[in-house]
Amino acid sequence: MSEYLVLAGRSVRLTRRNPDAVITALVLPVLLMLVFVYFFGGAIETSTGKYVTYVAPGVLILCAGYGASMTATTVSNDMTAGIIDRFRSMDTGPTAVLTGHVAASVARNLAATAAVLGVAFAIGFRPHAGVPEWLAASGILLLYITTLSWLGAAAGLLARTPEAAGGFTFGMLFLPYPSSAFVPIDTMPDWLHGFADQQPVTPVIESLRALLLDQPAGNSPWLALTWCLGLLVVTLPLCAVLFRRRTG
Repeated sequence: MSEYLVLAGRSVRLTRRNPDAVITALVLPVLLMLVFVYFFGGAIETSTGKYVTYVAPGVLILCAGYGASMTATTVSNDMTAGIIDRFRSMDTGPTAVLTGHVAASVARNLAATAAVLGVAFAIGFRPHAGVPEWLAASGILLLYITTLSWLGAAAGLLARTPEAAGGFTFGMLFLPYPSSAFVPIDTMPDWLHGFADQQPVTPVIESLRALLLDQPAGNSPWLALTWCLGLLVVTLPLCAVLFRRRTG
């Protein structure tokens, strides 16, 4: 356990030494929400009343994508900078190294989530959730952030350079757009409905929206959990295999 704590602390300190990336991860989702609400919100009709109420859960999901891209870059930096050889000489396992990066990613994402929620409340976001609904929504969001952070770690292991690692995470940043994050899916072209309905981001967003606005959630929470846990089951052993191949 001490290895995990030490390496998690190291990853947090690395984050503090890269303030430009941290500021971008905190500010960019907030700016995107303001752009959507004030530039496009007046032209988009939703069932939730104010557009900020509809879009806030989607922006929370967008935050996780930016956090995952930072995780991919920091993991790739470690793999190319020679520090892993020093860790191996101290008999430090791959799980501890990667878990440290994921822990720092979760911390960054929680800070970004707090910033987005604070601005959303300031511009009119008014959820109707009770304590159980807030806890359920927080649990789903935390699981999604953790899943995406591990996917970012896998991307960092696959990439040969930090720049390429950032490119690998484009899909994570793009997925919220063809989903119900910013507009209802039925307003999209017919050929896009199938993908938007079945991709992993949509049930996560629908779960958050339903729980925070006290609306029927249907099977969205179970689909969100299934997607996240299924991706974790695949990604965790994949990270271990990729780490051994890169360091073998």
